[in-house]
Amino acid sequence: MKLNVKGGYSQGDPYVIKEGGRYYMYATHPQGVQLYDSDDMINWTFRGFCLQVEGQKEYWAPCVIKLGEKFYMYYSSFAADETDVHKERVCVAVSDSPDGRFLFVNELIAPFSIDPHVVISGGELFIYYSLNDYDAPRAGTLVVVDKLVTPLKALGEPKVVVRATLDEEIFQKDRFKKGQHWHTIEGAFYFRIGDWHYLTYSGNCYENPTYYVGYCACHSAENDLTKLDFKKYPNENTYLPLIAKNSVEEGTGHNSALIDGGKIYVFYHGRDVGAPKLSGDTRTARLLTLVANGDELKIVER
Repeated sequence: MKLNVKGGYSQGDPYVIKEGGRYYMYATHPQGVQLYDSDDMINWTFRGFCLQVEGQKEYWAPCVIKLGEKFYMYYSSFAADETDVHKERVCVAVSDSPDGRFLFVNELIAPFSIDPHVVISGGELFIYYSLNDYDAPRAGTLVVVDKLVTPLKALGEPKVVVRATLDEEIFQKDRFKKGQHWHTIEGAFYFRIGDWHYLTYSGNCYENPTYYVGYCACHSAENDLTKLDFKKYPNENTYLPLIAKNSVEEGTGHNSALIDGGKIYVFYHGRDVGAPKLSGDTRTARLLTLVANGDELKIVER
C-alpha cells in the first residue's frame, strides 16, 4: 500500500517508530534527515528536517531508538566536500523528543559504514550495519553486527551476519576491476518473536530489476545477538524475495518493521510502475503486514 504523504520529498529508507500513541517516520535525503508524523500509519505529514549538520551531506537510512528519556538517531553521511560515497560513515545524534531537533554527537563507526539498526537485547545494545569486503568470493557490501559499549561507542568487533550468495545480489558488474562483480546486502532490520530471530535486508541496487527484500532467520533463546547463526530463507542458493517488483511497484526495498497491536507492519520504499520518469529520487514510502511462522515470513496484506 502506497502511503498518503502530504508535503516533503521522496521517502527513501523509511524508518518508523511509535511514541505516545503517534507514529514518526524518518527518511533519507541529501540535505538532512526528513521527519513525518501520523496518527494512523496511512496518512503522513512532512514536518521538516529534524537533523542537519554543518559540513555533512547525504543523510542515509536513519534509525531512531528511545533510551531512557532521550531519542538516539543513528544514520550515515559524509563530508560536504567529499565525492566518494565510500566515505559514508555511521554517526549518532540525540534529541529530547521524537519530533525534536536532533543534535549531532559523534561519528560511531569509521568509513565505509551505512544503514545502522540499533536494538536492545538482554539489556545490552547491538548495532547491525553494512560494510565492504573487497576480498570475498562475492566481493561487496555485507551486513555485520557489533555490541555498543554505550549509545555513543561501538565495541569494534563486528561479526558477519549475512553476505551475498546470489547473482541477483550483484549491484554492478566489473564495478572496481574487470572480472570482479560487486554485490550488495544492506538495509538490515532485526526483530524477534519468541525465540525466533529475523533479519530483513535489501539485495543489489534499487535501480536494478532484481532489487529485493530478503531475510534470514534463527531459532535460539540467546540474547547476545553476536552469537546467533542466521540462515537465509529459504537457503543461500535460492532467490525468493519477500518483497520485490510486481505489476504495480518496482524499486521495492530497504524496510523497517513495527510490531503494533500484535501485527507486524513493514514500511519500505518503492516506485510506481508506469509512472513518468522524473529526475532525482522518486521513491515513496509503502506499507504491508507480515505474519511469522517459524522461519517463514509471509505477506498477508499490502
